[in-house]
Amino acid sequence: MSSLSILTEKIINFRNERDWKQFHRPKDLALSLVLEAGEVMEHFQWKNEEEIKEYLKTHQEEIGDELADVFNYLLIMAHDFGIDLAAASERKIEKNVKKYPVEKAKGNHTKYDKL
Repeated sequence: MSSLSILTEKIINFRNERDWKQFHRPKDLALSLVLEAGEVMEHFQWKNEEEIKEYLKTHQEEIGDELADVFNYLLIMAHDFGIDLAAASERKIEKNVKKYPVEKAKGNHTKYDKL
């Protein structure tokens, strides 16, 4: 069993033990994902690059908790929607390899359709 599968099983068991599946409609999961991503963003709001660098040194656990919340919602959504998240990620990487060939995209932040 992959580590992704083990984590998915843990988060689904956590949810099921609390009878929370009833609240996990696709819309609500998507909203929760965005809300948790917003909590990640709050850590960096109004900070310049130097402040962020210093902040990261002292707030690893808090930021990690927020990233874990985002990750856990992704695992739940992928599970409930029947999506193999690892396979989807592999497919997306391959698509991006084609959209952003190294010879055109290296060191360039331009969107693929403008390269």
